[in-house]
Parts: sequence; C-alpha cells; structure tokens
Amino acid sequence: MENYFKGKNVEEELQRDSIPLKDLPVNFLWMQVKGGSKITNLLSHATGILEDKATTAVVWSGAGVAIPKAISCAEILKRQFSIQHQVTKLTHKKVEEYWEPKLDGLETIVVKRQIPVIHILLSVDAIPDVNQIGYQNLQQKKFWQKDTSSNSKPSSSNKSKKPFKYKKPQ
Repeated sequence: MENYFKGKNVEEELQRDSIPLKDLPVNFLWMQVKGGSKITNLLSHATGILEDKATTAVVWSGAGVAIPKAISCAEILKRQFSIQHQVTKLTHKKVEEYWEPKLDGLETIVVKRQIPVIHILLSVDAIPDVNQIGYQNLQQKKFWQKDTSSNSKPSSSNKSKKPFKYKKPQ
C-alpha cells in the first residue's frame, strides 16, 4: 500500500424511511449519533423535546465508533424518563474507500466495507408488536432487584459507605 494514498470515501447515508424498526410512531424524534457528537448536547436536545411532550418516542442511531455513544444516550434517557418500551435492531451500511495510485500504470483500488449500525427505539407509549425481535419490556422485574418476601436481615456489607475524601498533603 506504500504506492497508494487514501482518496475519497463514499458512504451510504442513513435515511429516515430506511430505519428497520416496525410500527414506528408517526411523530418520533430521530437522533443520529456521530463519533464526534457530545453526549450532553444530544441528551439536552432529546430531553427538551420529550419534556415539551412534542413526541413520545425517540430513535437513537449510531454507526461504527458511534455505537457505544448511541447506547449510552439511550440508557441515560431511558432512566431519566422511566421509559418502559425499547426495540433494538442491528444492521449495516456500505462504505467504499478509494485508494489512488502514486505511480503511473497502477489502477485505483476500491475497498468495500460494511459498517455496523444500531437503531434503538425508546417509547413511552406501548409498542403494538411486542413479539418482534429486539423488543424489551422494561416493566418486568429485574434480576438484581431485592426480593422483599424474605425475612432475612440485610448484612452490614450492604450499608452505604461514606465517599473517600482526598486530603492535600501539607
């Protein structure tokens, strides 16, 4: 590859009508997360719209390196608004990288790749098809919740501890 330099990238753009989620609400907020997006900016925009009751559903989409950021945003928003319904879908998009030759007589190389993409639908209202793949009902009891039916005393290790305070050396 020392005889080539990186040329242009041609990426397949995500379209609003190509979101692979079934039964999307008519009026939903679509948050496209990029690698350089700031989580605070994304969340402030989404929370403002949800607080204004402009919509009851948000779709978070992220591709490649933006997938963890999209998941984090969805998890934070889910906890902040106690959202009970989630559908997650994984797909991919096509990217073509063009490598241009430095020397005469060589041909341009085209590398075709598939980048993973995640779409997370969070809905305050019930989702019509609860049997679709990727659906999560968040009202169900979680495995880490404490069972209140037992009569055992809590152990001392469950008590909250004071946070560590740093003292400056003198």
